Amino acid sequence: MVKTLEALDLVARIKDLLWEKKAEKVVALDLRAVSESLDYFVLASATSTPHLQALERHLQEKLEEEGLRPRPTEGQSPRWVVLDYGEVVVHLMTPEAREYYDLEGFWADAERV
Repeated sequence: MVKTLEALDLVARIKDLLWEKKAEKVVALDLRAVSESLDYFVLASATSTPHLQALERHLQEKLEEEGLRPRPTEGQSPRWVVLDYGEVVVHLMTPEAREYYDLEGFWADAERV
């Protein structure tokens, strides 16, 4: 399968920005072969709710400087933040939420990028 260069560039940029703020267990999944409607997920864990908010704020501020804004999403919680950048959807989670919802397990057949 041919990878979308722009989307992969965005995935790499998001991973770098998350590592700058010490996000934990940063993983990117290519969902195109296992989903008809999703392209890429980037998952990351925060150590606490304030850390989760700091990751969200840092990512939004830096990507907005580059002209990228996430699409509006519903259902945000203090344990899980979703930022939808079109082909790339970012899931920032507390360790407890990440373990409970186990998105990596649910998408276990997806290629890691």
